[in-house]
Amino acid sequence: MSVSGFGVHTAMWAMEWDRQAAELAISEAVKHDIDFLEITMLDPMEVDTAHTRNLLEKAEVACVCSLGLPLDKLPTNNPGGALDFLTMAIDKSAEIGAQAMSGVIYGGIGQRTGSRPTQQEYDATARVVEKAAAYAQSKGMLYGLEAVNRYENHLLNTADQAVKLCEMVGAENVFVHLDTYHMNIEEKGIAQGILRAREHLKYIHLSASDRGTPGRDTIAWDEVFAALTAIEFKGGMAMESFITVPPQVASALSVWRDVAPSREEVLTDGLSYLRMKANQYGLI
Repeated sequence: MSVSGFGVHTAMWAMEWDRQAAELAISEAVKHDIDFLEITMLDPMEVDTAHTRNLLEKAEVACVCSLGLPLDKLPTNNPGGALDFLTMAIDKSAEIGAQAMSGVIYGGIGQRTGSRPTQQEYDATARVVEKAAAYAQSKGMLYGLEAVNRYENHLLNTADQAVKLCEMVGAENVFVHLDTYHMNIEEKGIAQGILRAREHLKYIHLSASDRGTPGRDTIAWDEVFAALTAIEFKGGMAMESFITVPPQVASALSVWRDVAPSREEVLTDGLSYLRMKANQYGLI
């Protein structure tokens, strides 16, 4: 089980993963020589997994699946419902042929109590993640915990918190997933977060500070890639930019304006910039 190379989050083309989105995104992955796609599943039950898998295998493009839990099916308010949802999502991801399932798969986007998270919340979360990760392991998949900013979830905002939950669970297929957009908000420095995650870090979103075009933003990209080189990072690097955001997702992510003038700018200028930096630091 491993995820490696350069990928792109499918929000570049569509947030609803239907047959049309699959055909567009996978053909674009081939056109831009992308190693893998991160397929976001807003509604896993509705994904035509056989169709997607067939297209991916023909194109020789790998994939990772990502999602967040529904707010009425969280480990902290409905552990049974959370585990049922995660099991279904793992089944769907395995049917697609995903190497990993990652994201806010320990909670939900918008999960906030208005108070500091409690040990009871972490304990409840770890219990569900442990069971879900074991099921993912049985399907030959990795299970990633993405630290996101305080406005989207109150449990895991930093690399340190993600590492601690990862170690609470203690499963060999559970890893830390970082994101430069969130780190730019939450970490004392992006390098510190990467260094803290170190052996647990298997996946990173390379996201601009405004979720637009990398290289035309304020992220300290040399710091990012130098830190990845320092830990001898071998995992997946996925460019994430929210070009296509439907209203229900815009509200959760607080994306209220166009983050780039066009998809083409992000795919050409942004992706080439990130590849150039990764090559400069010996990561590809």
